[in-house]
Amino acid sequence: MDKLLTGFDEPRNTVLYIDKPLRQHNLIQAIARVNRLHDAKKFGYLIDYRGILPELDTAIEQYQNLADKTQGGFEISDLEGLIKQVSTEYKKLPHLHDNLWKIFAGVKNRQDLEQYRQILVPKYQEDTAGYSYDTHQKVREDFYQALTEFGLCLQVALSSSSFFEDPSFSEAEIERYKSDLRFFINLRKIAKQDSQETVDYSTYEEQIRRLVDKHVVGSHIADPEGVILVEELGKKTDPSTWTKEKTRNETDIIKSRLKKTIEQELADDPYAQLFFSQLLQQAIAEAESMFDFPHKQYVLFKDLDERLQKRDVETIPGAFEGNRHAQAYYGTFRLAMGEEHFAGFQNGEDKVFIDEAYAIDKTVRGAIAEFSLNSQNIEAQIRKELLPRLYDLIGLDKAKDVIERVIQITRVGLSKGGSA
Repeated sequence: MDKLLTGFDEPRNTVLYIDKPLRQHNLIQAIARVNRLHDAKKFGYLIDYRGILPELDTAIEQYQNLADKTQGGFEISDLEGLIKQVSTEYKKLPHLHDNLWKIFAGVKNRQDLEQYRQILVPKYQEDTAGYSYDTHQKVREDFYQALTEFGLCLQVALSSSSFFEDPSFSEAEIERYKSDLRFFINLRKIAKQDSQETVDYSTYEEQIRRLVDKHVVGSHIADPEGVILVEELGKKTDPSTWTKEKTRNETDIIKSRLKKTIEQELADDPYAQLFFSQLLQQAIAEAESMFDFPHKQYVLFKDLDERLQKRDVETIPGAFEGNRHAQAYYGTFRLAMGEEHFAGFQNGEDKVFIDEAYAIDKTVRGAIAEFSLNSQNIEAQIRKELLPRLYDLIGLDKAKDVIERVIQITRVGLSKGGSA
């Protein structure tokens, strides 16, 4: 037993039951069994059957003096508050609960889910430099933080018998805390889906969800038109039946998805990226005149979203049969030479550029296959093979322009783990 107290180091240890007399150095060594950092725990718990923890402050101070005012690199002031009573922690619940609800102070009807979503759904606007940013990102981050703090505190409370015996917390209040926690956990899931954020829950949050599953049977909220089950959100419904608030939320979600897809997914096709960026700006400008008709706004962006998913670029010939790499290389010619050069072509008449796009695709794939371990050699090989060919086709300056765009497309493709 003494070995487990003074010589055993397992960071996952969370609970220490003290049922033997411990003093000074031995007491410090004992509690150190549960104060190791680990992703799976927020606190270590000490269950004191002997009433010896009040001696801890004295033990720390004495041990500090022996270590010439340092204890593992910490000053004595850094150790203040190291040990806290569970009752002190759970009394923070009302304050943390209020902090969580303050984020949604603007919600007039707490039974309307769409009003909560409206506060969290991405909203983009441009700064003075012309860069767009999500004005609701900070609100979502504050919400996630407040929810985590409230959930962890409630976890501590529900694990303590003294919480249930404390007369300052009524049974109805405890039930409200549990119900609100479940609702806000579901709302966080919705917010992450709405904003296309990675649903990367920490170990703490996984513990909170298990806590909710254990203590809360179910929860729902209702709007004036009937009951909305939070768990049903995301399932397909008829847009014509949506309220104006829900329609606007869904429209904002599509706009956010369009923006992210254009910026991230089309990075390997700069021509398509430019094409859809311009279409998105046109759609945003057109939607401003439809503010009183949210369903029309939704249809406008929904149609653009479906077109984007297909990469339906009307100025690209239909000769690439799903070969997105060759299609992207063809786009580099239109970027380098200008749309006016292709203005007189009918479908299929620019066959020389279509064929060259396929040839570039073959060249890039061959360079990657031959020099897969060295990106510099890949790029050097691409330049070596393409420059003489493109020089004869479009001249030196435009050839260099196309090649640099091809290199950038290749870099993006390799960064995604693809062949190009």
